[in-house]
Amino acid sequence: MPERRLTNWLNTTSPFCFACYAMAASFSTYFCMYAFRKPFAAGMYASTETIFGELDFKTAYVISQIVGYATSKFIGIRVCSEVSDRRRAALLIGLIIWAESALLLFAYLPPKMRVVAMFLNGLPLGMVWGLVVRYLEGRQLSELLLAGLSCSYILSSGIVKDIGRAWMSKGIPEVWMPAVTGFTFLPIFLLAVWMLNQLPRPTDADMASRVERPVMRGSDRRAFFGQFWIGLVMLLSAYFLFTAYRDYRDNYGIEMFESLGYANVRAIFTKTEVPVAIGVMTALAAINLVRNHRNGLIVTFGVMLFGLSLMIGGTLALDAGWLKGHEVWWMVMNGLGAYLAYVPFGTALFERLIASTRAKGNAVFSIYLSDTVGYTGSITIQLYKNLAFKKPDDLANSSVETANAAISHFDFFHGLTYVVAIVGILMVVASCVYFLPKTQITNEPTST
Repeated sequence: MPERRLTNWLNTTSPFCFACYAMAASFSTYFCMYAFRKPFAAGMYASTETIFGELDFKTAYVISQIVGYATSKFIGIRVCSEVSDRRRAALLIGLIIWAESALLLFAYLPPKMRVVAMFLNGLPLGMVWGLVVRYLEGRQLSELLLAGLSCSYILSSGIVKDIGRAWMSKGIPEVWMPAVTGFTFLPIFLLAVWMLNQLPRPTDADMASRVERPVMRGSDRRAFFGQFWIGLVMLLSAYFLFTAYRDYRDNYGIEMFESLGYANVRAIFTKTEVPVAIGVMTALAAINLVRNHRNGLIVTFGVMLFGLSLMIGGTLALDAGWLKGHEVWWMVMNGLGAYLAYVPFGTALFERLIASTRAKGNAVFSIYLSDTVGYTGSITIQLYKNLAFKKPDDLANSSVETANAAISHFDFFHGLTYVVAIVGILMVVASCVYFLPKTQITNEPTST
C-alpha cells in the first residue's frame, strides 16, 4: 500500500528529508485550520445595535469564538493526551467539518444569533493543535518540527484574513466570507492530514533522548501537576497574559492598522506577519541546535525574555517618535516579541522541560493546560476593555468625565504592552529559577 511504503521510506530516509516532510505536513494542516478560524476577524460587522447590553457585534463574535476555543482546550486536556494513534486523522477531519458547518450557520443566522455559531465554530478547533503536536513530539528534531508548525499560525492568521478581504472585494458578503474562505482550504487540509498520518512513530533513539511520551490518564496528569505545581502556576500566570495580548493583537489588527494609517494598504497583514514568522522560526530552530536539554531549557527561557524586552523597546521607540513615518514597524516588533514569548509554550518549553527533568508524561497535556488558562485570559481582557471603558462611538452624548475614560483598541493595546511585558519578565525569571534545580544534565544523542 502507498501509505505503508511512504511510512517505511520516512523511517529510513535522512533526518533532513524527514524534517522537510514532517514540517510540510504539519505546517499545511495547521495553516489550513486557521482558514476556518480567523477570516471572520477581517470583517467589521458595523451596526448601531449592541448585544448583551454593552458589546458591539464584532466583539461579541470574537468573545464567543474564544469561549468555544477555550472550552475546546479544556476538553483537549483529556482528549488530546489520551487519543490513540489510529484515531487522530479521523478526529482531525471531523473537527474541521464541524467548524465549517458552524461558519455556514453564521451566514444564515440573524446578527444576534451569530454568537452561537461562533461558539460552535471555536468548540472543535482548539483540539487541532494538540492532535498535530502528538505526531511531532518526543523526537530528536522536535524543536525544529514544532518551530515550523508554529510558523503556520503566525503566517496563516494574516494571510487568511487578507484572503477574506479579497473575497469581499469580489462581492462575497461579509457574513459569507468566513465560510467561503474555509471551503477554499478544505481540499488542502484533507491532503495535509493524509500526509501527516503517514509519519512513523518515534524511534528508539528518539525515546532514549526525549523520554517516551505515553498516553496520560487522569492519575498521570495529577501526578505531573503535583510534581511541578509551583513552577507551572508561574508559567500559567505568564501565559494568561501572553495569550490575551497575542489574541487581542490578532483579532483587532485591522482597527490598529486603521489608527496607524495603514488600513487600506493591500495585504498589510501578510506584510507584517512574514518578518515575524521568519524571526520566530529562526529563534526556535536555533534551540534545536542545543544538544544539552538543561541548556536548551535555559535558552528557551532566554528567547522568551528577549521577546518581552522587544515589546517594551518597540513601544518606547514609538512613544519617543523614533518610528515616525514607519509606525507599521511597531506592529512587527510587538508581534515578534509577543510570539517569541508565546510560541515556546506550544513548542520547545515543555518539550525541553520533560526531556531535562525525565518526568513521565507528554507535552500535549502541559500545552493544553496552558491554553485553557491562556484563553481564559483572552476572554477576560476582551470583557475588561469593553465593560470598563466606554466605546468611542458612544461619546456623543456622554459627559466630559465619561469621555475621558474612553479608550480605543489602539490605546488599550499600547498600554497593555507595558503591563504584559513587565509582569511577564518577572514570571518567566521566577519560573526559570524554580525549574533549573530540577533538571538533569543530559545530551541529545547524535542523529544517525
